[in-house]
Amino acid sequence: MLYSGTEYTGVLGLSVLDLVLTQLLVLLYCKCLWRGLKFVIRKVTGRCELQRICYNNKPGARRTLKIETSLKCSKHELLQSAVSVPPDSVEKTIDDIMSLKKINLDTNPQLGISLQACLFQIVGYRNLVVEVEKLRREPYDCENPAHEEMLMKLWKELRPDSPLSDRISKQWCEIGFQGNDPKTDFRGMGLLGLHNLLYFAEHDKATTLQVLHDSLQPKHRSDPSDSPLRR
Repeated sequence: MLYSGTEYTGVLGLSVLDLVLTQLLVLLYCKCLWRGLKFVIRKVTGRCELQRICYNNKPGARRTLKIETSLKCSKHELLQSAVSVPPDSVEKTIDDIMSLKKINLDTNPQLGISLQACLFQIVGYRNLVVEVEKLRREPYDCENPAHEEMLMKLWKELRPDSPLSDRISKQWCEIGFQGNDPKTDFRGMGLLGLHNLLYFAEHDKATTLQVLHDSLQPKHRSDPSDSPLRR
């Protein structure tokens, strides 16, 4: 038997509509209470939330995360949009924030420096995520000379003493690829996978070769948890 939202009652005897209204009232109450609490704290301390975060937390990821959360949760559009400004607009954005919050830079010089450092980290991280995702979405193209050059460089890094007989060869299986043509192994991670492999091989060759050796000859390690891949 079907019931409408107003007819169905749960364990507490409340209809679905009553529950939704209750949740909305609780949400509004919490938001109003939080804003009221922030107002009181600012009046008592003489500092806004951004000032309190910068002065009460050491430089680092925790402080930057708190600044980002504060900006995104602000009711002011200027503060909300601050986390997505281009890097060359960070300094102007900081000036605008200081002006909006009516903070005197002459008496709070360190605040501007701290906010700028945090905002550069926030903007830089967001841009990095965009660039990484762009690489991940870019498929490997065997017709692209730059892609092919990276692939050949990877082979030379891992098998410097074994010339590749042909572009499509069973030799690729020697460095962990599944088939004769390695381009099919980049379906999930796209060009990002190749970039990561090449970087690993170029900057930590000893570990890379050890991981490759263990992956090709797992019987040499009786305990799987001792694999370098788990370290």
